[in-house]
Amino acid sequence: QVQLVESGGGLVQPGGSLRLSCAASGSIFSIADMGWYRQAPGLQRELVASITRTGTTAYVDSVKGRFTISRDNAKNTVYLQMNSLKPEDTAVYYCNLRDSIVTMRQYWGQGTQVTVSS
Repeated sequence: QVQLVESGGGLVQPGGSLRLSCAASGSIFSIADMGWYRQAPGLQRELVASITRTGTTAYVDSVKGRFTISRDNAKNTVYLQMNSLKPEDTAVYYCNLRDSIVTMRQYWGQGTQVTVSS
């Protein structure tokens, strides 16, 4: 069973930075694709950034140039560095692990709140 635990959320002023972390249990992290999603009140959950098991990254247009996703397979951890934060980045951020090799399942973290406000 895979468990994902996010950390690093909080309140930050516009223009500030935060780094989210997601630590995964189990032994499939290095072969899984990882993603960060977010969900603001009243809106659907959207994929913000992803990184494949081989390190290929992708971003939604609204965060390109501001957010960076990375992974450390030795620590079973994926990160989301968020710079130049805007009020519209306010949301609950969720970590996602997609395993298409062993369990053929995806897993979710519990979410961490990010609030961008002055």
